[in-house]
Amino acid sequence: MKRKVRLPSTLFFVAPLLAAALPAMAQDAPGPIVSIIGGLAPDDLLNIRVTASPSGKVAARLPNGTAVKNFGCNVVNGYPWCKVEDTQDAHIVGWAPARYLSPNNPAPAPEDAAAPAAAAIAPQPSEEPQPDIAARLGGGEPAEPPSAAEIGRTAMQDAYALAFAASASAGSDTPDAGIPCARHVGQPMTRCEISVAHEGGDSVVTVTWPDGGTRLINFHDGKPAGSDSSDEFRFTREGSLNMIRIGVSERFEITDQVAVGE
Repeated sequence: MKRKVRLPSTLFFVAPLLAAALPAMAQDAPGPIVSIIGGLAPDDLLNIRVTASPSGKVAARLPNGTAVKNFGCNVVNGYPWCKVEDTQDAHIVGWAPARYLSPNNPAPAPEDAAAPAAAAIAPQPSEEPQPDIAARLGGGEPAEPPSAAEIGRTAMQDAYALAFAASASAGSDTPDAGIPCARHVGQPMTRCEISVAHEGGDSVVTVTWPDGGTRLINFHDGKPAGSDSSDEFRFTREGSLNMIRIGVSERFEITDQVAVGE
């Protein structure tokens, strides 16, 4: 004999309400979206910084076309910055200007969780002298010549170590502290001494290379306007930081405060 079970009538009203509530609950915990880096000048790299600031320490540099997880964006000093993580390397985490990321994540970024992670990951410059590259590749007289991949990997490690050392000493926005600069293709950023001359609303920054010689960079109405070189002049901005390229090799990072005293 089959028994008939009568469900309480209230269930018929509760079930639709539960179903309607599920999507809303799912939306309460949005996850990261994947953004693509773009809008950089040819051969430029986007600085991923430990803090959401143009003067923050550089944790990594990524090229156009790189896919990153975008955890959300916050407006800092009038500029939107997004917390990101490289999809290919979870150790690369930090903050990037929103205008170089597409699409953007409309959600607010978590509290500065990226900063301590990146600070712990970023290698600290060592005071001890580094062995020469031959020794690092297995001794002065290796049994077999090192491969091109080994040489490239070791050279890249050295380049990043120098870049981090330069960014670590870049905390001061005064001319006496110098600016990050590079003169040759493939050369990591180092420090160049500068002097600044102001005339009305314009200024001229004289950069002195560590190995001698100078480069003059003109600023007009607070923006980079040209140089004393006949090579192509171009720049991009991260907040108040001007990332300047001259020709195919020369690179400079000059803040508004250094250039025009803002």
